[in-house]
Formats: sequence, C-alpha cells, structure tokens
Amino acid sequence: MPLDIVTVPCLKDNYAYIVNGPDGIALIDAPEAKPLINVLEHRGWVPDVIMLTHHHNDHTAGVAELCEQYGCKVMGPAAEADKLPELDMALEPGFCGGTDDGLVEVIAVPGHTLGHVAYHYPEAGVMFTGDSLMAFGCGRIFEGTPEMMWDSLQTLAALNPMAIVCSGHEYGAANAAFAQTIEPNNPALISRVHMITAARAKGQPTAQVPLSMELQTNPFLRASQPAVKKAIGMEGASDLEVFTEIRARKDKF
Repeated sequence: MPLDIVTVPCLKDNYAYIVNGPDGIALIDAPEAKPLINVLEHRGWVPDVIMLTHHHNDHTAGVAELCEQYGCKVMGPAAEADKLPELDMALEPGFCGGTDDGLVEVIAVPGHTLGHVAYHYPEAGVMFTGDSLMAFGCGRIFEGTPEMMWDSLQTLAALNPMAIVCSGHEYGAANAAFAQTIEPNNPALISRVHMITAARAKGQPTAQVPLSMELQTNPFLRASQPAVKKAIGMEGASDLEVFTEIRARKDKF
C-alpha cells in the first residue's frame, strides 16, 4: 500500500501532514487541532499516532485536543521528552518501525532545537523535516550551533535525491528572495523562483519538493559549492564557515 499524504495548512504558515499507510494513520506534527480534524472527518480517517519533530508550540499545540478526540498515541524525540506533551513512545535516533512504504526511520537533525528529529520513509521516498531542512532554507538556530545544523543538513542531503522533502512552514517566497541574494545567476534557482511565485499566486503550498531541487537551489545546502563561496567572497573558507555566514545573513534579511 503506497502512502497517501495530505498536507494540512495550520496557524499562519505552518504545515502538518497526515500519512495514511500500511500500518495506519499518522499525523506529523500538530500545530493546531481544528484543521486536522476537519480533514480527518472529511475523509473518514482516525489517526493512530502523532509523531512530533520537536518541542516548539507551533508544532505541538493541537496534541491534547487530538488525543482527546481520537485516543491516538504520541511519539517524539526522547531528547526533548521533558519539553513535549506526554509521550507514549520516546524515540531515539536510529529507530525504525513500520512495514513496506510505511517503514520510517528516525533521524537526528539538531540545530533548530537540540533534540529535533526528521522522519524518513525510505521505501516511499519522502522525508518530514519539520524546521530543519526547509524550502530554499533551514530553520533558525535557536538551541544548537551552526556546526550542528550543517551536520544535520549534510545527513539529509545524503538521502535519496528523488525523495520528497516535506517541511513545516510555508516560507518558500521569503526564502527564495534570500536565496537570490546569494546566487542570483543560478539557472535552477531562477526557474524555481518562477514556480514558487506562480504556486503562491494560486494559494498552493511550496514546502514539498524533491531533495534534488533543494540541492540545486538551497543556499544552505550549497555552502560547499565553489560558486557559492565565490559569490559571497569566501573562496578560501571552510564549508562550515560559509554556511555560518549564510545563516547569519538570513537572520538579518
């Protein structure tokens, strides 16, 4: 059974995901309950589990109401168990569970928060990255270090380039504008910006794209590229130093 994935807009610019697969129905993050309940009720689905990527309230605020309504279990990173809603299962990086397209791997992606995890479905070719790897960008480094975030992005970048990256916010337009300040002459970036502009004009989400597209256009993933180093005047710098500079520029953008 292939995965049936529904993208659910929540709050101002968050996304949650409903994943219906061979092992049942999972919610990836729960920013608020009502939009998720509306989709679930419309489809006649009952969630079995909520899988949290990290502890920030804009990814967890709907957990209590959803659990009360459906009796679903809650999973999340063990490293943040003290900051999350009560967990039925605290997940360690490296944990694998599920069958066929529902097989999921828990990947540590610290940086935005110290215990942040991503959920990778290798057989289905999809990853849910929360506020780590995002469309054209990466999450702000609130708790970790630039080195942590760079290592996390490198871990994700090494996965199947055909896998779809599903991130936690609709930041495509803003991140695209910043990316153009780093590589204004990148043909793949220019093409993608046009796609983003057209999609947002129609109210369509832009936070779900192949990893290959991120590798071609995301300045945070491209800090090791000579063209990027030259563009920002850091030809002799390490990859980490370049990433750190790009992240600092984005924080001020």
